[in-house]
Amino acid sequence: MYHIKKTILITLACVTLAACGTKETQNKQKTTPIAGTWKLISGTLIEKGDTVVTDYTQNQTMIKVINETHFAFLKHDLLKGKDSTAVYGSGGGRYTLVGDQYTEHLEYCSDRQWEDNSFSFTVAVKNDTLVQQGVEKIENLGVNRINIEKYVRIK
Repeated sequence: MYHIKKTILITLACVTLAACGTKETQNKQKTTPIAGTWKLISGTLIEKGDTVVTDYTQNQTMIKVINETHFAFLKHDLLKGKDSTAVYGSGGGRYTLVGDQYTEHLEYCSDRQWEDNSFSFTVAVKNDTLVQQGVEKIENLGVNRINIEKYVRIK
């Protein structure tokens, strides 16, 4: 009788461990191609026929952190707010990703008027580069522009 119980317990333990898999295998199954920490290198805004390109390798820096369910971004100037180029911005929230369609649901933002809005983008990842492009539209603020951002993965 003892031998049968021991065999059953060992079998259950093996089945349970096999079902769990390794942590690495579980993480690989869950990881999306956009998950990680990304540094913004350039941004292009097209609004009312005007195009503004910002080089984020000069004067300011921005990162975006994306996990399985949420994103967050942090931006600031490189002179620590000590001159007229002072800038700080942050935000985050949940996102959805279906194929190459990435939608940010902005729940938190240093510019509070942007909160509770969703923005849809097409994303493409090639090697260590992420490009997202889409329309940012907030009617009550008069915002209606195309936003193209190019990021490089931080390792």
